Amino acid sequence: MWQHRADGRARVFGHRGAMGHAPENTMASFRKAVELGADGIELDVHLTADDEVVVIHDPFLDRTTNGRGPVRAHSLAEIRALDVGGHVASGCDEAGVPTLGEVLAWARGRCVVDVEIKGNPAPYPGIATRVVELLTAHGMLDRSIVISFDHPTVREVKALAPGLATGVLYSCRPIDAVGLAVVAGADALLPHWSYCNAEDVALAHKAGLSVHPWATSDPAEIRSLLLMGVDSIASNHPDRVVAELGL
Repeated sequence: MWQHRADGRARVFGHRGAMGHAPENTMASFRKAVELGADGIELDVHLTADDEVVVIHDPFLDRTTNGRGPVRAHSLAEIRALDVGGHVASGCDEAGVPTLGEVLAWARGRCVVDVEIKGNPAPYPGIATRVVELLTAHGMLDRSIVISFDHPTVREVKALAPGLATGVLYSCRPIDAVGLAVVAGADALLPHWSYCNAEDVALAHKAGLSVHPWATSDPAEIRSLLLMGVDSIASNHPDRVVAELGL
């Protein structure tokens, strides 16, 4: 699933859904990504005060909702009462903060899911276990990949579910990109697109790893990444990746 498709083309992921078209990390954004031709959706998760896994990018509510303060300081009920769409874009009828469980229930049978575990800034105690439990409960272990900038968290997820695909995120030029994945027991590299190059892609493939850069919407950069042989591209505008693939 995390290599090229059977037909040989790279996969298309909607970054935080299709955040170039709809409020990020909302059901509206995820639906839009699939409508635009994405094979999968990328999303971010944090823990609430009552240890529920919610889908939101920042550790604080302020940027993307009409709430204030850390996600971790609020209960699920409090976060459910917040508005995302009215804060970011008007006219959206699916603009709340969803739970991971809600997204997985919707995604099953529709698309694959790329779950990024966030921290605050240190990892949330128990979040790896909660994510694996939810993927298991919704029958999505074989239709998901779990990723993080916190590579020990990636290793913890792999220990909890050896068959679950995992990946290491990075936004730098590591001396040994493959080594990052190896020590974390990961299956994939996820570099920021600006740090992705053909040499690292070739070395990753030789080591049996897949490569999934994020998150450019520039057609020229998308074409360059495709020529490197990457296995997928995550974009705020998944339709632009679809267009460059000629679909």
